Amino acid sequence: MRVSIVGAGYVGLVTAACLADQGHDVVCADIDRTKIDRITGGASPIYEPGLDELMARNVGKRLRATTDVGGAVAESDLTLVAVGTPSVNGTIDLGAVVSATRAIGSALAGKSDYHLVAVKSTVVPGTTDGVVLPLLEEESGKRAGVEFGVGVNPEFLTEGQAVSDFMGADRLVLGGIDGRTHTALEELYGAFAPSVPRLLTDTRTAEMIKYASNALLATMISFANEVGNLCTAVGDVDVVDVMRGVHLSHYLSPAGPDGVRVKAPITAYLEAGCGFGGSCFPKDVRALIAEGDRREQPMRVLRAVMETNDRQPDELVRLVESAVGDLQRKRVTVLGLAFKPDTDDVRESPAIPIVQRLAARGAQITIHDPVVADLPGELQQPEVSLSVDLEAALRDADVVVLVTRWAQYLEVPSLLAAVNPAVPIVDGRRLLEKESVANYFGIGVG
Repeated sequence: MRVSIVGAGYVGLVTAACLADQGHDVVCADIDRTKIDRITGGASPIYEPGLDELMARNVGKRLRATTDVGGAVAESDLTLVAVGTPSVNGTIDLGAVVSATRAIGSALAGKSDYHLVAVKSTVVPGTTDGVVLPLLEEESGKRAGVEFGVGVNPEFLTEGQAVSDFMGADRLVLGGIDGRTHTALEELYGAFAPSVPRLLTDTRTAEMIKYASNALLATMISFANEVGNLCTAVGDVDVVDVMRGVHLSHYLSPAGPDGVRVKAPITAYLEAGCGFGGSCFPKDVRALIAEGDRREQPMRVLRAVMETNDRQPDELVRLVESAVGDLQRKRVTVLGLAFKPDTDDVRESPAIPIVQRLAARGAQITIHDPVVADLPGELQQPEVSLSVDLEAALRDADVVVLVTRWAQYLEVPSLLAAVNPAVPIVDGRRLLEKESVANYFGIGVG
């Protein structure tokens, strides 16, 4: 198929590259000229494992990029809307969705053939029917369901493994206003094996599935963190041992055909740490809370999920103070700035409030991250610096705080043994073995 994707961020670019690799003719459109120029030159504007290889195979062949949204739509059969929906005071900002929809609708006005527009951006239930569809009709002068189709195709990509998540999809949710829309979406994903489950549904249900999926995972994380904090308060209990026992349930570690127990991937969300971040979980949970308020349906569980997550950085700072006392003029090395490993995304990273709280207590902070090259605006202050040399950052520290589960940080115990063996380490992700360093403090250790 000839596919246009409006939005060249994490979702849009990964989707574009993967669809091109599956044989579709794809054009990625974005108003950011710098981003488009990088893609056209074969360079990814984001860090995502496997994406560079896909782009090398497809840019200039089945994948191209442009700032001309209208032209991209005019030359395609199907358009995916993959622009951002950032959080503003708890609700999502539809500004980019509205702008993209108007441009798409204007381009549809000049087309004579049927065209499908599917929303891949995360939007609250009712947005596609109540905002996108009417705008498309207004701008195009055409009727939805007759001259063009409207659908919702939520993404379930995890940053850091987005390429493998797309290519090895565990499900395809195809929302549409009619059967023709569903048929077009099924054709788009025709390269996937029949074993990949496909759910054909309406647009509102598809929109809600995305939110419910993310809210469930966020809830599991906050649940594990609450249990971990209680383990600390009880004493002589380690949340790692507790969760290991929880994971052994046959619900979470079912037996395979050979009788061997296999731990389900979802157990990764049932591990205590310093909180969740990123562009999805915080924003999406807040959006569901706001939608519940708007409809006079309080989302009490999800509100508690966010309250627990917002408090978790304080728990880590408390551990740092228990390790070294007063933080005034203490040299603190923070390991990890990205919200999770294998990405350079720092949006709503737990590292940001952690560093801010440490700096407010007078600490001098050095941050190390394997791929993040610049400090976010919130952390650009004299007390905070970014280092590319892990060994040097460890050598000068009074305390080390591990915030992101980068595999590289498994080397920290051996590095510390060589340069600074007595320094306390506060493990906010329970990545390291307790016995691997001389002075270990971890989330959920009583």
